[in-house]
Amino acid sequence: MSRGTFELRDPARARELASLLRRHAPPQPVRIVHVCGTHEMAIAQHGLRSLLPEGVEVLEGPGCPVCVTPTVDLDRAAKLALGGAILCTFGDMTRVPGTRLTLADARAQGADVRVVLSAADAVEVARSNPTRNVVFFAVGFETTAPGTAAVLLDRPPENFYVLSSHKLIPPALEALLTRPGRRIAGFLAPGHVSTVIGARAYRAIAEKHHVPIVVAGFEPLDILYAALLVLRQLREGRAEVENAYPRAVTEEGNLRAQALLEEAFEPASARWRGMGTIPDSGLRIREALSAHDAARAFPVEVEEGEEKPPGCRCAEVLLAQALPSDCPLFRVRCTPLTPVGPCMVGSEGACSVWYRYGGRPAL
Repeated sequence: MSRGTFELRDPARARELASLLRRHAPPQPVRIVHVCGTHEMAIAQHGLRSLLPEGVEVLEGPGCPVCVTPTVDLDRAAKLALGGAILCTFGDMTRVPGTRLTLADARAQGADVRVVLSAADAVEVARSNPTRNVVFFAVGFETTAPGTAAVLLDRPPENFYVLSSHKLIPPALEALLTRPGRRIAGFLAPGHVSTVIGARAYRAIAEKHHVPIVVAGFEPLDILYAALLVLRQLREGRAEVENAYPRAVTEEGNLRAQALLEEAFEPASARWRGMGTIPDSGLRIREALSAHDAARAFPVEVEEGEEKPPGCRCAEVLLAQALPSDCPLFRVRCTPLTPVGPCMVGSEGACSVWYRYGGRPAL
C-alpha cells in the first residue's frame, strides 16, 4: 500500500493507537485542548472520542476565527457598509451576530456586502469599482493573515482598505493557561497555523507553563497519535513541544509568510469574543501602510456590544470549559438556521460541528 491519507484512516492502526492511549492514560482526569476547527471536524466526523480512554477528554478552544471575532469589530464593519462602502468578507462572517444586526441584516437594509474567497478577490472588487471605497473585513489566524499582508504590500488601488481583525494563536494559548481554575493538561497545536509559525513558536509557552504541546495533523491517526504523545509526556513528567505533523510543519515554519506578516502588521492588543482583551494577540496595520487601514481612514464610533446572549454558553465553549451539548440552547433554539451564538455560525465552530456530526458518534 502506498503511503498516503488512506493509511491515516486505517481502522486497525486506530485500534492499536487506542490501546496505547489506554495504557498511557493517567489515573486522574485529563483535559487536552485543541484550537482548530478542522481538528474538531475530524474528531467528530470520525468518532475519535469513542476511542479515548475514560477520563481523557479533548475539547475545542478558540480555534474558530469567525467565533472569536468580537461584536465591536462586527459593528464597525456593519457601520462602514451602511455608510456606503462596499464591504467584502468571508461567507461565514455575514451571519455572525453583532450587537443589533448581522452583516446579512445590513445587506438586507441596503448595504453592499459581498462574499469573497480571499483578500485578492477584494482587491479586484476595488479595481472594478474605482469610484467606491472597498473595505476587506479581514479575519483569521496566521494561516490567512499572510494573504492580507501580501495584497497590502502589493500596491493595492487607493480605494482599497483593510479592516483587520486578524488574531494570533500563541497569545490565545497563553491566555487560556493563565485563566483562574485552569484545567488544561496539554494542547494539540493547529497544523495549518503551525505551517506558518513553526513548531518553535510554542516552546516558550510549554516551558513557562510546564504544559505539553504537540503539533497535530488532520487525519484520524494524526490526531490519535498526537493525543498519545501528550499522554506520554504527562506520564513521563515532561512538558515539551513535539511535532507530530512533520510532513507539513517544520521547526522554523514558513519564513516568507512570517516576513510578510512582519512587514505589513505589528502585534497589538485585541479583543476575542468570549475571552476579553488579550495583549499582543491581534495584527494592526503598520503606519507605513496606514493609507489602506479602514480603522484609521473611516473612524466610526461603536460601543462594546453584548457578547453573551442569555442562556448561550458559547463563551465557555471557546474557553474549553464546556461542551456544545452542555448549552441548553443547543439544537433547541440554537441551530445553523437560527444561530444564537457564533459557535453555531462558523463551519469551524464547535457547536456547528457537533450539530452536523454529533459529539460522540460510534465508529
